[in-house]
Amino acid sequence: MTPHIIEVARVTPATDSDSVLNTLNIPLTFFDLPWLLFSPVKRVFFYRLTESTNERFHSFILPKLKLSLSLVLRNYLPLVGRVTWDPNEPKPSIIVSPNDAVSVTIAESEADFSLLSGYEQRPVSELYNLLPKLPVTDDSATVLSLQITLFPDQGFSIGVVTHHAVLDGKTSSTFIKAWAHICKQHLENVTSSLPENLTPSYDRSLINGVTGVDEKMVKMLRSLKGDATNTSRSLTPFPAKKLGDDVVLATLVLSRDDIEKLKKRVESESLTPSHLLHLSTFVISFAYAWTCFVKARGGSEERSVGLLFVGDFRHRLDPPLPATYFGNCVFPAGSYHHKAAEFSRFVTAVEILSGLVRGLSSRKMETIAEAFAEAFSFQRGSTQFGTVAGSTRLKVYESDFGWGRPVKVDIVSIDQGEAIAMAERRDQSGGVEIGMCLKKTEMDIVFSVFNNGLQN
Repeated sequence: MTPHIIEVARVTPATDSDSVLNTLNIPLTFFDLPWLLFSPVKRVFFYRLTESTNERFHSFILPKLKLSLSLVLRNYLPLVGRVTWDPNEPKPSIIVSPNDAVSVTIAESEADFSLLSGYEQRPVSELYNLLPKLPVTDDSATVLSLQITLFPDQGFSIGVVTHHAVLDGKTSSTFIKAWAHICKQHLENVTSSLPENLTPSYDRSLINGVTGVDEKMVKMLRSLKGDATNTSRSLTPFPAKKLGDDVVLATLVLSRDDIEKLKKRVESESLTPSHLLHLSTFVISFAYAWTCFVKARGGSEERSVGLLFVGDFRHRLDPPLPATYFGNCVFPAGSYHHKAAEFSRFVTAVEILSGLVRGLSSRKMETIAEAFAEAFSFQRGSTQFGTVAGSTRLKVYESDFGWGRPVKVDIVSIDQGEAIAMAERRDQSGGVEIGMCLKKTEMDIVFSVFNNGLQN
């Protein structure tokens, strides 16, 4: 059900009466560059609010959201800018100019809020109605677009679309929580500066001191886009995959007890001593979800299957970056050229993922271009290639704007690959929510394999 667009507003960063925003230029780092190839990240936050009448929404809720957004953007100025690639520069930069703003689409929907914000299968096209466009051309790429959609007397949603070359999941989630923090303070008539854990750090000296990696990354990007001359400055990503009407998004759930039982299964069945395995919630959850995915796909046991995740590298650098470092700071870790039969076995998947996680700390920044190139090379020839979006550590359900925590958070952009979305359980410590986006027929099989595996 297509929502009614009421307004497309421009929200600028709040300024003091005597302050003027000068042009800001932040070159992308080699951690940022590979994400130029990817489509934007799309997330929807659902907030249930039965007193969200049309009048209350437009006279009270929406003004508070706009005001707090303007205030938080003072600390997150790159989000109002755009990515460009100056002909005289070796790599793209984030440019923020005076009067730049974030586009905020205001809409109203008559759709069933409970259905769209639930855990069962939902048409992904319905979720796309809650997301704004993020303009990206060869010459310029917008960083952030937002859409706030009212469901009268049910609640509202906030659709967030971000350019991955500017911010990773950690930075994006911190921004949303910072915005929510300021909004909640204003509802409570409290005014203070952002706490340290929500204030971004823009110090890139440690990363910029590494030489030669930018050039390798730019060359890899151009090669992957078929530029044999190594001169293209196009900012357009790979073409987005077109989806059929039968594609649905759903969320599977692992409780803390489920995860503990799966850990015990690994400890009893693996030939590797448990003290040598990294049996984290992430490893157990990803391994279980991915093996269910591979089993559900069926086909030849000899077919080529692989997986990839990215690990936060902020604390792994020497010296470490601040936890609130703004930008991308993730390193790819993948295991490729496996047969489907291997990834149909849960314990085998745990052993593989455990080794990848344990090996992250020994990875060197200088090898990141080769790591991405290897992943891209395998992906093109595989029959199934699993990746992860999100993390239980991002704590997305802490984003309370003053009307309660979100009832659901979905990463809709997992529709562009065989990705699994991961978040903490909203209502249970230690549990995991796992989002998947598949054709309905395949999703039915995944649900069956997933639930049967837990019962058995």
